[in-house]
Amino acid sequence: MRISAKADYAIRAVTELGALADSSQAKGEQLAAAQGIPLRFLLNILQDLKRAGIVDSHRGSEGGYRLARPPEALALADIIRAVEGPLAQVGDTRPEDLHYAGPAAALSEVWIAVRANLRAVLEEVTIADVTEGNLPKTVRDLVGDPEAWVSH
Repeated sequence: MRISAKADYAIRAVTELGALADSSQAKGEQLAAAQGIPLRFLLNILQDLKRAGIVDSHRGSEGGYRLARPPEALALADIIRAVEGPLAQVGDTRPEDLHYAGPAAALSEVWIAVRANLRAVLEEVTIADVTEGNLPKTVRDLVGDPEAWVSH
């Protein structure tokens, strides 16, 4: 799976907001500077996150962005879906809608298994987990495998 810059930037911006005190807000410029994200790109991402109900925004000199939900209620999967759509697709088709013929018939099950594994991590890890550096044991176990660090 390839994590797009858009998804990476969205998660990083939301973690910045998640690290703020309750109901605190930050301007787009602050978020962009804190994470080294191009401001124009980030402002578009923040609009996607607002439409998805992940962030709220307030205009004016005292305005800015803040989380619309508590950090412990925001899974990484929620953020990726808000800016990219479904976690796993083949082209523009969801795995359950694919039907292959002949020797490739089982391939749709492979894509469904890939999606299930993505969900197992991305739906379990919350913004609070990331900001607190307290990842779930299942994720720590995966990262603890030396083979996980080898690029193939």
